Amino acid sequence: MNQTIPENAREWIAVLDYGSQYTQLIARRIREMSVYSEIVGCGTTAEDLRRNPPMGVILSGGPNSVFEEDAPTVDPEIFEMGVPVLGICYGMQLMSQRLGGKVVPGAEREYGKMPIEVMPGNPLFDGVPSTITVWMSHGDRVEAIPANFERGAVSATCPFAAMFDNARRLYALQFHPEVVHSQYGSRILENFVRRICGCSGSWDLGNWVDATIRRLREQIGEDEVVLGLSGGVDSSVVAVLLNRAIGRRLHCIYVDNGLGRYREPEQVEEMFRKNIGLDLTVARAAPRFYAALKGVDEPEAKRKIIGRLFIDVFAEEARRFKDCRYLAQGTIYPDVIESRSPRKGPSQTIKSHHNVGGLPDDLKFELVEPLRELFKDEVRAVGRVMGMADELLDRQPFPGPGLGVRILGEVTEEKVKILQLADLRVQEEVRKLPDYKTIWQTFAVLLPCRSVGVMGDQRTYEYTCAIRSVNSIDAMTADWTRLPYDTLTRMSNRIINEVRGINRVVYDISSKPPATIEWE
Repeated sequence: MNQTIPENAREWIAVLDYGSQYTQLIARRIREMSVYSEIVGCGTTAEDLRRNPPMGVILSGGPNSVFEEDAPTVDPEIFEMGVPVLGICYGMQLMSQRLGGKVVPGAEREYGKMPIEVMPGNPLFDGVPSTITVWMSHGDRVEAIPANFERGAVSATCPFAAMFDNARRLYALQFHPEVVHSQYGSRILENFVRRICGCSGSWDLGNWVDATIRRLREQIGEDEVVLGLSGGVDSSVVAVLLNRAIGRRLHCIYVDNGLGRYREPEQVEEMFRKNIGLDLTVARAAPRFYAALKGVDEPEAKRKIIGRLFIDVFAEEARRFKDCRYLAQGTIYPDVIESRSPRKGPSQTIKSHHNVGGLPDDLKFELVEPLRELFKDEVRAVGRVMGMADELLDRQPFPGPGLGVRILGEVTEEKVKILQLADLRVQEEVRKLPDYKTIWQTFAVLLPCRSVGVMGDQRTYEYTCAIRSVNSIDAMTADWTRLPYDTLTRMSNRIINEVRGINRVVYDISSKPPATIEWE
């Protein structure tokens, strides 16, 4: 196990990852209680955990069945460590199986919202009504609980929707308390973390900033660092952290690929060079990207071309800093989690589309990744602690390949300029909404089809623009945003009247799954 427990996280909860799409949510919910949590591989042993003992352990859900020959399992000594353990869904089935209970394939699969009846005596349910609606997602179920356990809850088709052994402080839930669909889910998790595990809630991002700056100074010493600055939240927060730690020994490179937001290169220069005083190099490479993308319309091919050329341009600029020993990246915790196999445990693999991976052999850098233990909302909180502007910190996610994957079909300079102007108007209107900060992402997409329109007395034959807006917690699932009709009307009118080349606007009302957030 490769733990990265921060020095100011005296209390922490270990979340063993069995591959559930909700595992990140468990860790996020715990951190929202000011308690540090870390996701570790399901192969983590009790011996591993004893090196830096957690206050409690959670076994996540997962897609497997405990009956499968190669199903991931758990070290039984974890149940004997003396710290509370909570099994969720697959984690409950695994706990039951390993401790002598009986798990059977469910006659009926439970998926979605289900009412359960809560039994007395389980401290997980302190302050929770006797009947609540929770989110189920399982096929197998526990038919007989292990010795010394008690029934904690029941549903119409699940005789043991929860179980507990107070003497050994072992608890399990067949449902997912971490998702918003489960009533009192946050209360149930807080009962486990704060009441049962005894965590006081001392995880503080203000202290984290000071500790991280000290750690960066120790790691880097008198050496220099190069950073690929995208203008997004993650790399911007890294830039400010490193600037506080080492000052002018940080060298930032912004690759202008011509596929960014409207006037983004100018905004990056204004913010980071003029306002903050960073050493910033702007590589103006838009013509190279447009040339490389000529005639290419397949989405994955476009992504690879953009990624490969970005590395080439970045490498050319980085070679000028011959004294740089370190490469800084805006890797955040979801990147680390998504880049590993849950069965193998934590890995150092980084998503290539999100960071500067695959640099040439002559550029041998050591990595500096100060945000790799933080979620996105925590990164924003760190930025606010350091006094960074809300305008930057509240920016919505933007794809690594930029507008190259929001222009369907061939990417040309003309199409980029049309889409930049359309998206600018979308952004200006959506920011007027009082709940703007609750929306995960809103953007414009340029479709490769033209349609007939009438403007004044003239017939037009121009592009169609799609507007996409979604609500999400972690981008793993998303629901389309019910934007007000007045907002959609203003977006449409402004795009059609103010942007040459578009005469039709449509609204995307598909959710993820089955659709993805981005169109390509």
